[in-house]
Amino acid sequence: MKEIIFKTGEATVFAAEGQYTDAMPEILIGSVDGPVGQAFANMMAQSAGHTAMFAIRACNQMVRPATMMVPKVTIKNSATINLLGGVVQVATADAVLDCVIEGIIPRKQVDHICIISLIWLDPQAVKDPNLDEKDLYRTNYEATKLAIKRALNDEPTIDELIQNRHKIKHEMFDPEA
Repeated sequence: MKEIIFKTGEATVFAAEGQYTDAMPEILIGSVDGPVGQAFANMMAQSAGHTAMFAIRACNQMVRPATMMVPKVTIKNSATINLLGGVVQVATADAVLDCVIEGIIPRKQVDHICIISLIWLDPQAVKDPNLDEKDLYRTNYEATKLAIKRALNDEPTIDELIQNRHKIKHEMFDPEA
């Protein structure tokens, strides 16, 4: 079995209509005794506003491979912490575990690799009195699972990127427009 040293992936899954639940994880997967493991260990030192946390399915149920969630946005209030440390945390952990169950992550490597997941939570989600937490779970679960699959399959390939260089535009900015 080939050792997983340094793999990256990302995915975006969009919210249901009227929700602020888009998920955009950026994943780094690699050996615990390589550069990913070193970065993982360094993240145990917290930085203000960007609290890293393990992905757990429930109390005393930390997922394997060990997965560290790091928010891309500054945490400014307990409502954000509750969503990240609740819905998003469970969705991330479930996605990782299901990747093992489905063979996307090789079961024999779960104790030899770790995952760092940069996670997004739209600040408007925290303020939305009609937030659909099930949709927040759905988007984060689907995006995390897809990002892991892409990382381990080296997707998109360089050939796909070259082929789509002038066909696919970023959703938030088109330099040619």
